[in-house]
Amino acid sequence: MDNNKHLLDIRGLKVSFWTEKGRLTAVEDATFSIKKGETIGVVGESGCGKSVTSESILQLHDEQLTDYEGQILYKDRNLLDEPERKLRKIRGNEISMIFQDPMSSLNPVFTIGNQLVESLMLHRKPSKKAAYEKAIDVLRQTGIPSPEKRIHDYPHQLSGGMRQRVMIALAISCEPELLIADEPTTALDVTTQAQILDVLNELQEKTAMGIMMITHDLAVVAETCDRVVVMYLGQVIEETTVDQLFENALHPYTIGLLKSMPSMESDRSDQLFEIEGTVPALENIPTGCRFADRCPFATNKCLQEAPVLENATVSHKVRCWNYEEIALERGNGYATTTS
Repeated sequence: MDNNKHLLDIRGLKVSFWTEKGRLTAVEDATFSIKKGETIGVVGESGCGKSVTSESILQLHDEQLTDYEGQILYKDRNLLDEPERKLRKIRGNEISMIFQDPMSSLNPVFTIGNQLVESLMLHRKPSKKAAYEKAIDVLRQTGIPSPEKRIHDYPHQLSGGMRQRVMIALAISCEPELLIADEPTTALDVTTQAQILDVLNELQEKTAMGIMMITHDLAVVAETCDRVVVMYLGQVIEETTVDQLFENALHPYTIGLLKSMPSMESDRSDQLFEIEGTVPALENIPTGCRFADRCPFATNKCLQEAPVLENATVSHKVRCWNYEEIALERGNGYATTTS
């Protein structure tokens, strides 16, 4: 595949759930793409729609309670139009996912070897012996020591970092073209986190798979991603390259996230910056800009009219009525995490 061609192209995605409070929209007008060999970070606070967006790619939500609109184009095929039997062939095979909590994602009554072999035999149909050899190989690739022995272990016999490595092994065992990693380093210590990210980077270099990294940690984004999508209350509010995001963030929400990061230059007595307020509930989505009630730059227009995602530059999109004025006020828009 041409590396400049989009592997995944999400266009105007809307995801709604039927609940006791009625039909609530968790994602609206989400639009972004991923190329082969590219890592894109999707960031935002809890409740901003990151996980719902990623799970919607494989339609992992209850089909009786979920409505999808828009397009999720994978190799130019709209996955929202594909029948379930075709999606089953794609899930875990061409598109794989690493979930946040490996302990709830791994089956506690089967060895990790059984779970790896089952996945391989389902999608690739090798002999059982070949499947076990492949399972040992992918465990070795993810940095698990003595994989010939570990393959017989149960999930509870492994540390948190080792279980996360097993989840990565499961996800890459069928050599997917796209890997969705949902908070893959949550609850891991800093050393283990760095090791896990190194494993993903090495695997990507070998296979040129695309990676969609869901995280709230901007340090992880800076370390691993090529481009960043910032989400707020179900919408993409900014998208650009990693360098541009850290140097020249345009949306007030993104600016707030960057200012909230600890800095090596900060005095220990300095308080961390905090974005005022909280993400509104889905049943109370504001009429105008969804960030307006928390935004220090908000005007009456922001409160009344919803902005659209527009091109600020060729490589930079933003959903804000006042981004040009904000950029001028902040000194040509070039931001630092300590500004």
